[in-house]
Amino acid sequence: MAKGEGKVIAQNKKAGFDFFIEETIEAGIVLQGTEIKSARNGKVQIVDAFVRIRNGEAWISNMHIAPYEQGNIFNHDPTRVRKLLLHKKQINHLLGVSKVQGAAIVPLKMYLKDGYAKVLIGIGKGKKNYDKRQDLKKKDAKREIDRALKERSR
Repeated sequence: MAKGEGKVIAQNKKAGFDFFIEETIEAGIVLQGTEIKSARNGKVQIVDAFVRIRNGEAWISNMHIAPYEQGNIFNHDPTRVRKLLLHKKQINHLLGVSKVQGAAIVPLKMYLKDGYAKVLIGIGKGKKNYDKRQDLKKKDAKREIDRALKERSR
């Protein structure tokens, strides 16, 4: 793998369905020894995770990293709150955006980049049910067009 490319560990596909993602930010994450070993094995779930700003620091909650199988008494708590590594300017920007009603900060994917664990967080506004229906209609229409083009090219 070339330097700079990342190996995706976990993805939050539900976030694209529930939110209009307007902006993304890459953040580092503070992990313990057994957590990074488990993450390298792909034992991470970020579907229900969310980001909060507390005391000038960004924290990710509800992110599940399974206990390391070869770990001993030093294994970690699977759903503990973990610190995100961001610049102060980025944290202030996230804090300002999160004050807007309907805005949420959600993790989109977790990956390894240059040996470090990174989390791509997105700033999104919640979708209403009719927005979700419109997205499904667009997706179905695109599928029909692709199917018709494929049959026509035969």
